[in-house]
Amino acid sequence: MSDVRLGYVGLGNIGGPMAGSLAAWAGGLTVFDLSAEAIAKVVGKGAAAADSLADLAAATDIIGVCVLNDEQVRSVVAGPDGLLAAARPGTIITVHSTIGPDTAVDLARQCEARGVVLLDAPISGGAMGAASGRLAIMVGGPRESYEKLKEPFALTADMLVHAGPDVGAGTKMKLARNLLHFISFTATTEAARLAEAAGIDITKLGKVVRHTDAVTGGAGAIMLRESTATLDPDDPWYGIFTGVRTLGEKDLSLALALGDELGVDLPLGRLALRELAPGLGVPHLEGESA
Repeated sequence: MSDVRLGYVGLGNIGGPMAGSLAAWAGGLTVFDLSAEAIAKVVGKGAAAADSLADLAAATDIIGVCVLNDEQVRSVVAGPDGLLAAARPGTIITVHSTIGPDTAVDLARQCEARGVVLLDAPISGGAMGAASGRLAIMVGGPRESYEKLKEPFALTADMLVHAGPDVGAGTKMKLARNLLHFISFTATTEAARLAEAAGIDITKLGKVVRHTDAVTGGAGAIMLRESTATLDPDDPWYGIFTGVRTLGEKDLSLALALGDELGVDLPLGRLALRELAPGLGVPHLEGESA
């Protein structure tokens, strides 16, 4: 496996640190970017620089792509001067950019016609995770190809997940993960408004949130079930999630009452109070209220 040659395209805030970690791979790393400065940083860590995408493709076996959007990914992979112009059969292209699932599927078909495998492999952890080698990479595509990524990608990620056998699965997982991420950001702004109106130092509140989330796992702590279906009372999770429901509804009700007192509108709070129980799979019985 150590003789596998790696390639990387796109050396920005995330791709640059990822490539910097991959430069330690025994089989070598070749990189390409439009920024000479970005290339120089990774070359300084032991990588080689390619003069073009075609040159990179001809010299590598597994190629990571981390560019801005769907249009750029299409251009890099299948454009007139893209990777497919020179990639040999058996080459694996991993797309780390967050793109539409349909884009990944379409490009995978084009690659398949040339004997090349394209996997969608979006990342979670941002620039900080990339810099520390603690990314999570969610891979969609054939298991056999996924297995070939484990050893080299361990240099840049401490979690590699096979999201599913179909290309696009990794992207769908990333979109679900980021749905939670940015809804929670919006909820954070709502909580900050409530705290500010109550005269609370919101920077200190932030310290408390980061501390407790590091201990409890935050929202991910309840993502333990294999299904979102309503729980049967005999299910082992039923008692646990009814307890979460009871505590959550109590605290949400108190926060909403405080908001009413202070004249702070809390629409996400009201939605959470309404949807928490059914979302957890433990809806209230008919006639029973939150």
